[in-house]
Amino acid sequence: MNSVRITVLKREFYPDLAEEYLSEGASVGACPLQNEGDVFLYSGGAEKPEGLCPWAWIDLYATVSTLYSGGDENTWYRSGGTRILCCTDGIRPVVYRLELIRA
Repeated sequence: MNSVRITVLKREFYPDLAEEYLSEGASVGACPLQNEGDVFLYSGGAEKPEGLCPWAWIDLYATVSTLYSGGDENTWYRSGGTRILCCTDGIRPVVYRLELIRA
């Protein structure tokens, strides 16, 4: 059975936006839930991989599900079965690489 490897590529942080919009300002820092290099494996069943941010899972799930089912046709990426996505946190987004692992 296929699986999808989810790797954290980058953690971004925009302190100017945090100061303007967040109640705690820039002291919140980058996402505290994920670190660059973290790897998660999705093996089906709509279950969030352990340790993956639940909010990011909501953002990533549609693409993870598409890749898992073999829907990897895309002309924008150098290799099929790979996508780069980020969570929708506009102040401290995390960038993920999704890779289809064919069984």
